[in-house]
Amino acid sequence: MADLTVKIKDLVLKNPVTTASGTFGFGEEFADFIDLNLLGGIFVKGLTLKPREGNDYPRMAETASGMLNAVGLQNKGIGYFISDIYPRIKDLDTEIIPNVNGSTIEEYVEVAEKLNEVEGINAIELNISCPNVKEGGMAFGVSCPSAIAVTDAIRKVYDKTLIVKLTPNVTDITEIAKGVEVAGADAVSLVNTFLAMAIDSKTRKPVLSTVTGGLSGPAIKPIALRMVWQVYHAVKIPVIGIGGIMNATDAIEFMLAGATAIQVGTANFIDPQVSVKIIEGIEAYCKEHNISSVSELTGALENR
Repeated sequence: MADLTVKIKDLVLKNPVTTASGTFGFGEEFADFIDLNLLGGIFVKGLTLKPREGNDYPRMAETASGMLNAVGLQNKGIGYFISDIYPRIKDLDTEIIPNVNGSTIEEYVEVAEKLNEVEGINAIELNISCPNVKEGGMAFGVSCPSAIAVTDAIRKVYDKTLIVKLTPNVTDITEIAKGVEVAGADAVSLVNTFLAMAIDSKTRKPVLSTVTGGLSGPAIKPIALRMVWQVYHAVKIPVIGIGGIMNATDAIEFMLAGATAIQVGTANFIDPQVSVKIIEGIEAYCKEHNISSVSELTGALENR
């Protein structure tokens, strides 16, 4: 049996398969379908300082080979997560990794400070795709200076493993990755969704209430794969690959491109058991190719 363990700074995952924030709830929603203890980790639904209602409906739409979402980080706030939700999932034998969001650096910092004190939570994922209200709504992650600023602020108050989730809606994702690495990120996860839209030709109106939303699913995989490969060669910190991973073959491709671990997102909506199937598929691949440790796959892409 191959060793499926992977390490991201001080965070040890029993295998490289985790679930992407916003696609797996808080984990317990999938407990009837899979053994959650088999997962490498669960990146839980996005959390904010105060409760958020999210955007108006409709806020999800199916597209060719993918889906659009504009949920808008609906959640009951970090306080409710710590007091009511985390106690229900804290004993799972997998890493619980909160996804941290904010409209200002100060909000990000407050959420991170609260999570820093929670025993059993060994890492957070900093979502810098949020709109910065002090900068006219521009996402923190599309500007290198603002990405650095929010990462640096979190690094000063959070002393466990810090993973920064990168938006693909930039000219050069490697510049953002290098910036957050210098600011103290222990790893980067990429990519978040691509800004996109859908139109109903019958009504001549946008399908989503917000007009635009985030595109995910198989449609984005080739672009996400390219970005993971680029970032792997640009930084020294681990990369977590995300974007249209539907099966074990997709996951292995991301690892060959440079990912230490991967996140399964949209596929969870199609098959709630897909994450466990991917773990089994990776294990079978390692056995077939006489690979003793799955970490050997990271960055093992060969030149033509």
